[in-house]
Amino acid sequence: MHADLVAIGAVVLAAGLLARAGRRIGLPSIPCYLVVGILLGPGTPGPVLIEDPAELSVLAALGLVLLLFHLGVEFPVEQVLGSGRRLFLAAGCYIGLNVTAGLLLGFALGWGTAEALVIAGGLGISSSAIATKLLIELHRLTNAETPVVLGIIVIEDLFLAFYLALLAPVLSDATSPLGFVRDVAISFGFLVLLFAVARYGARAVGALVGSREDELLAVLVVGLVLLVAGLSEQVRVSDAIGALLIGLVISRTRVRERVERLVLPLRDVFAAVFFVTFGLSIDLGALETVALPAAVAVLATLTCNLAAGVVTARLFGLNQRAAANIGLTVLGRGEFSLILVTLAIGAGLDGRIGPFIALYVLGLAVLAPLLAAKSRYLARFIPDGLLRSRWRYVREETISTACTHLDQISVTGTDLRECPQCVAEGHGWVQLRLCLTCGAVGCCDDSVGKHASAHFTRTRHPIVESLEPGEDWRYCYLDRALVRPPLGREPDATPR
Repeated sequence: MHADLVAIGAVVLAAGLLARAGRRIGLPSIPCYLVVGILLGPGTPGPVLIEDPAELSVLAALGLVLLLFHLGVEFPVEQVLGSGRRLFLAAGCYIGLNVTAGLLLGFALGWGTAEALVIAGGLGISSSAIATKLLIELHRLTNAETPVVLGIIVIEDLFLAFYLALLAPVLSDATSPLGFVRDVAISFGFLVLLFAVARYGARAVGALVGSREDELLAVLVVGLVLLVAGLSEQVRVSDAIGALLIGLVISRTRVRERVERLVLPLRDVFAAVFFVTFGLSIDLGALETVALPAAVAVLATLTCNLAAGVVTARLFGLNQRAAANIGLTVLGRGEFSLILVTLAIGAGLDGRIGPFIALYVLGLAVLAPLLAAKSRYLARFIPDGLLRSRWRYVREETISTACTHLDQISVTGTDLRECPQCVAEGHGWVQLRLCLTCGAVGCCDDSVGKHASAHFTRTRHPIVESLEPGEDWRYCYLDRALVRPPLGREPDATPR
């Protein structure tokens, strides 16, 4: 027993130390946990602290359950339902492209239909933890595309619940069409039951687990979560589904915020054990056999994400920089991909699927932060023809919703179609800009006179608007960003 505790403690401590070092260079925690599991497990030459990953199976299962439960508690149902048609179209495009690419790749590998479905889910669902971390670290919380990114993540979480329900019968031992139909009916019936409890029984559940003492509240909630997760597995539905949906029930009770606060540290600790345990099950030698398929999967995901980013930017009237930000922010894969492959391994599917997903997740976990930070360079290569507006001169600029100078807008249009100073000086011009404070018209910085910038330097009037046909963007010189109101709010002065 003592030796087991020493081994577990050493592995978890090593995972935490590597994750802390990874944070300093911008890497998320999940790949660090995986690397520690791979390096200290039985599948790698060198020191082996834990010979049999099954020794951590209970702790890993607890990490999986708490991970999905906390996701359910945080799930903003009202935000999803009130997001509007464009957001659902954008999320549907993103999920559809990535899941389809994963499914095609899965069938091309020839490992089996069930394996192809697992690969489709693993490639189709991004890591909400990595995406959120990138938004914070890259200071993009006030960008115009950020609410869209968050909306896509939320809808992905909803999709995960239904995908797990669909996958559960596939991973079961149902051998007849009738048995498969029965298992599908049970899975979706269980979903409907827990959704009904969330809608009509949340008050009763809150009364059952509610307590003024944090200690008792934590004990009661964890007990309920484990009970529901275990019951869901008993009826041939994934324990992950049960945990996710009981979290959705708790999210509609009065104790939601307290539960979220109390469970968060438990989730982080046991989720780390879950990722380390997955790494322990990976044979380093097996990674060589799946290196090429994993590289193809990374390239397919990058391509699909950029295509979905362009479609989303077109739907919301955003520019090339925003399109690149959307596609690259949700590029990372992590917890959900590993959850799906863990279920596949438990169901006895092809053993190559574990190393394949592990290498795929590691690759994207490294690439996603690097590419997201350099999105402005990619924006240069996205043509205007793919978007609704022309962004030739501002395709690399950030679109912000945090400009504090919108109250200085007092002019919304002009009849001038020339730069008065260029005419007086006998020069030509390239493009025209309108000062929204005083109505002055000046030429852009590619013109000889650069009169729009000179006007700002002289008057400090902050916001200009393009006067070019097909363009309706506004730029704030003080904030050095394109500006627009947040989604769902009308601007104080409508662009020309």
